[in-house]
Amino acid sequence: METSITNNIQHSTAPETRSMMFRGLGLGRVTEIVPNRFTDSRGFFCETYNKNDFLKAGIVEEFVQDNNSCSSKKGTLRGLHFQLDPMAQAKLVRVVKGTIFDVAVDITPNSPGYGKWVGVTLSSNKGNQLFIPAGFAHGFVTLEDDTEVAYKVDNFYSAELDRAIRYDDPAIAIDWPELDCEISLSSKDDQAPYLSELKT
Repeated sequence: METSITNNIQHSTAPETRSMMFRGLGLGRVTEIVPNRFTDSRGFFCETYNKNDFLKAGIVEEFVQDNNSCSSKKGTLRGLHFQLDPMAQAKLVRVVKGTIFDVAVDITPNSPGYGKWVGVTLSSNKGNQLFIPAGFAHGFVTLEDDTEVAYKVDNFYSAELDRAIRYDDPAIAIDWPELDCEISLSSKDDQAPYLSELKT
């Protein structure tokens, strides 16, 4: 005996464009990217990366590795991280679940923005992303429990060239959000040097 199953099919018109919004944050090439989301009663669809759109926005990096982190507690701070040349990394950061305050610090020698920072709140609800070019240190603090972050990099991980800077370096003076909990750090980040202590 055959059973007939009737599906409630959702018909939608395919959009003519899937372009993203790119917004420079005023420090080097650090850029916030907000993908267009196309929603219906089932949820949403969006492109999180489109090479053609990125090239038009001047982001020419070729990403070679995807990373994923999950932080179980609000107040987990990861950073400020970077890799030395020739393994310096550009990053494209987004939040799969939860919310973070994401920060980029210019550490490029002789840059007019050296030691300056920008930050933006990234959330899974908004779907926005942050592009951070090589020559910047990166860090974030979670604003919710069980926050999951995914990011692309344009160079492979190198333990030998991996470095960190103090998240609370007074010379950088990042205005981290006020939280109703303690900051949680790895031992590596807790013992990281100040920017002035780094060797070029």
